[in-house]
Amino acid sequence: MTSSTPSTPDGSPGDDRHLEIGHPKSAAAGVTGVRVAVSRAVSSMGPRRSWKALRGLNQKDGFDCPSCAWPDPDHRAAAEFCENGAKATAEEGTRARATPELFARHSIADLDAHDELWLGQQGRLTTPMVKRPDATHYEPIGWNDAFDLVADHLNALDDPDQAAFYTSGRTSNEAAFAYQLFARAYGTNNLPDCSNMCHESTGVALAETIGIGKGSVSLRDLYDADLIVVAGQNPGTNHPRMLSALETAKRRGARIISINPLRETGLVNFRNPQKPRGVVGRGTDLADLHLPVRTNGDLALFQAIGSLLVGWDAIDHAFVAQHTVGYDAWAAHVSAVDWDVVRAATGLTREQITEAAAMLRDSSATIWCWAMGLTQHRNAVATIKEVVNLALVRGDIGRRGAGLCPVRGHSNVQGDRSMGIWEKPPAAFLDRLGDHFGFEPPREHGYDTVDAIRAMRDGRVRVFFALGGNFVQAAPDTEVTADALRGCDLTVHVSTKLNRSHLVCGRTALILPTLGRTEVDRQASGEQFVTVEDSMSVVHASRGRLEPASEHLLSETAIVTGVAEATLRETDGTSRFGIGWAAMRDDYREVRGHIAAVVPGCAGYEANTDRPGGFVMPHPPRDSREFPTPEGAGVLTVSPIEVLHVPDGHLLLQTLRSHDQFNTTIYGLSDRYRGIEGGRHVVFVHHDDVATLGLDDGAVVDLVSVGPDGRERRAGGFRVVEYELPRGTAAAYYPETNPLVALDSVALGSNTPTSKSVVVRLEPR
Repeated sequence: MTSSTPSTPDGSPGDDRHLEIGHPKSAAAGVTGVRVAVSRAVSSMGPRRSWKALRGLNQKDGFDCPSCAWPDPDHRAAAEFCENGAKATAEEGTRARATPELFARHSIADLDAHDELWLGQQGRLTTPMVKRPDATHYEPIGWNDAFDLVADHLNALDDPDQAAFYTSGRTSNEAAFAYQLFARAYGTNNLPDCSNMCHESTGVALAETIGIGKGSVSLRDLYDADLIVVAGQNPGTNHPRMLSALETAKRRGARIISINPLRETGLVNFRNPQKPRGVVGRGTDLADLHLPVRTNGDLALFQAIGSLLVGWDAIDHAFVAQHTVGYDAWAAHVSAVDWDVVRAATGLTREQITEAAAMLRDSSATIWCWAMGLTQHRNAVATIKEVVNLALVRGDIGRRGAGLCPVRGHSNVQGDRSMGIWEKPPAAFLDRLGDHFGFEPPREHGYDTVDAIRAMRDGRVRVFFALGGNFVQAAPDTEVTADALRGCDLTVHVSTKLNRSHLVCGRTALILPTLGRTEVDRQASGEQFVTVEDSMSVVHASRGRLEPASEHLLSETAIVTGVAEATLRETDGTSRFGIGWAAMRDDYREVRGHIAAVVPGCAGYEANTDRPGGFVMPHPPRDSREFPTPEGAGVLTVSPIEVLHVPDGHLLLQTLRSHDQFNTTIYGLSDRYRGIEGGRHVVFVHHDDVATLGLDDGAVVDLVSVGPDGRERRAGGFRVVEYELPRGTAAAYYPETNPLVALDSVALGSNTPTSKSVVVRLEPR
């Protein structure tokens, strides 16, 4: 049995001694959002530093938000950021410092006794640190010595595939391109990244159905939509600037359907703090219809909607005939849908589903938005393919105001993939890379995140290098992941702040502190800018404004090229394959020149990214209704409906974020939209389920899951909170619940952990 609950030194779960349970809010943002954003920024950065940072956030001559990947409008407000964007900036721009003295005072075990919030509050890392074999503390190390240490370990491996190179979605395009080039010049495609754990199901589904793994809409399309479907997504917390776009669409006549087990405040009412009606008025009601679908019931819901559309003949037959294949098989399949099965899977009535289908039937242009609520199930790829089916049969791809809109949860995760961060690179990309740099890249597919953990667990990977992120907290099956990392010869983390992964060490461990996106990046040729790609395929420049937190910091690009230079140095001192790592480090224009030569759609990259607003990557289905699939058309697919069986006395748990966090970064202990203050160890359960399970509202329970391996996994000390969500389901925050997600419980086709479909029992303490 595995047990994992981050605790304070006194042993209490998290910092939940002051937990208060209130009522969910009826509106998002408003004056409270402004107050929280400003107070967090000022308390972390001070007034002058806050002003300098926030006025450059998401501006054309400023820096891209370090949090979500929501696109920027053409005409930007003076305050072009949301509450959580301000928190992310404050987190990075904080005046607090995690100096070598912190590591001298605290052993690794001491640090590991604190929760994630405390670790983050220690501030910015200032100096490279090393943990030697059998040491109890980290100690300072010079940059060149750190690079040589990594090189020595990598060059001592029996095979390049014994190393894995992980990437976080905050990495710039320049650093990502250099990183994948280094890994492939070294000899491996082991390039797992955070997208493997979130939108990989999207990429797989879209690539197989429309030929490109990206969404097909622009921000202008959202404004022009007739109907917007928001499924498995909570924009009020995870992508708050999206609420402004939804408000604009709503006031231009759009209707909105919300599909989510929880009725999230951000889709009920939005009080835009930049508009008078958001400050003194009642704001804007957003969702016209909320469907509280049972967790994992989306596939059945979408097929039921398809059945009704076919029955009404609400099909764009001209588009289907000209641009798709597979319609007859799909239409026959959904026409035979079993409504009793649909009811069991979705928890919805036929009337509710019919109302949604009628809105879709009557829409002249529909946009489908989704996020983790669709991507982290065993049938996630099939579910997203069903979304594509509905868009195709309605002719909603390549039409203004319509299309597919997967909303990425990290600021450059889509750009990283464009730059080649992928364990399964297309042959054409490798051909261009090899031709340009004069070497033969490895062709065998590498490890994604789940397979990298398995490989570390089994001793097949001995060096783990992470460019950003908090791997042990982001990954599933926390204790299995932690043990896998501890078994490595070397773990390396490139980071801005202290996090749990630094305390789960290989025999030797390095922490390499890096510049943040908010900071000025100076190299030998002068000040640099980097580039990023948002959720809607817009690539643009990002320029930091704050002075670096320490004179000892290096940029991600400098760190990657430094490690590459040390590792791939020949005995005569030359660089293997003649790759000019120093030139790329000294002037990022060198990197962008290579990007232009290698990455499809990036011709003229330097000029296109340096102009205000950047440029849009090509997307054939969106641009010309051309589908680069083997069939040369959009592919309609047939998927069986599966009703996930939950044994008596158990619930189906989904993991989710608090409003006071971004991914694994905990900003504070206030999830005010859901009425939770002062703690995180809560589990949301329907009132009737609380009674049926013989519990009381406020009872303290352990959450226990059983994985495919038959082994129990436990997360302890959660307060039961009665909440409005479908019967038989529950919800709780991650990373506290990641220990419950079995490593081998993954989505078919994408290998994404099933963090939204965890069968648990609630065991009273």
